[in-house]
Amino acid sequence: MGRTGPDLAHEVALWRRGIRYVAGADEVGRGPLAGPVVAAAVVLPAHVPAEALAGVDDSKRLSPAQRRRLAARIRRVAEAWAVVEVGVEEVDRLRIAAASQEAVRRAVAALPVPIGHVLVDGYANPRLAWPQTALVGGDGRTLSVAAASVLAKVHRDALMEALDARYPGYGFAEHKGYPTPAHREALARLGPSPVHRRSFRLLGGASA
Repeated sequence: MGRTGPDLAHEVALWRRGIRYVAGADEVGRGPLAGPVVAAAVVLPAHVPAEALAGVDDSKRLSPAQRRRLAARIRRVAEAWAVVEVGVEEVDRLRIAAASQEAVRRAVAALPVPIGHVLVDGYANPRLAWPQTALVGGDGRTLSVAAASVLAKVHRDALMEALDARYPGYGFAEHKGYPTPAHREALARLGPSPVHRRSFRLLGGASA
């Protein structure tokens, strides 16, 4: 049997328990050498049909054009959504694992509804004050988490494209800050920009 994509099983189970506001949360930008970590949180309307978000999936499985189109639909369908950034200075101060957790916490905190439960991609987030369910691979399994992954990725990609114009020569628009050979070559030639993560080994990847 082929893969069917994310569904609403976890959300439905919580809605049936009387928890109306269930947030799916995810972050992008753990691996890049430059730029912020971005997290998003999405609350879908209780008992929304999955068909309303047909095509929404783990952002890594979608093309840039698909992500942009689906992000617009997610923003229309969602009961609430939020996207936040944790900048390079905080990434360097907190280190990447804690910065990613903090980004998710801020995204959930920014939602304008009282959250009863958070579905979070990956492992349990100790910074969350709300009841949570950690789902390894959640962005490919659970629709609200997948929706959050799309919003976060679209937002961060746009940021990196803007930084490409501000700091030309590094190729941010193409690799979005990830440690590609072209990015490493530019770093060796130009040195780090103000948006490179100094806590990372810039020619080898993350140090923490």
